[in-house]
Amino acid sequence: MREIGKVAHYYPKIGVAVVELKASLKVGDKILIKGSTTNFEQIVESMQIEHQDVQSAEAGKSVGLKVVQRVREGDTVYVAT
Repeated sequence: MREIGKVAHYYPKIGVAVVELKASLKVGDKILIKGSTTNFEQIVESMQIEHQDVQSAEAGKSVGLKVVQRVREGDTVYVAT
């Protein structure tokens, strides 16, 4: 597992986390989101940058990810290698 970013914001009504990326991420990657009360894995099924669907994003970008459980600001996002 390698850290790829942190949760910057979470929209509970739509189940979307905004993640500030430190490394690249693409649709199909398996991620782990971990925090003080958060710990789950999921496959990235969709990703958006400024409301546009994208297949991948580079370090330094903020992406919106649909998440299967509640996350919190500051949670760390890892990708399975």
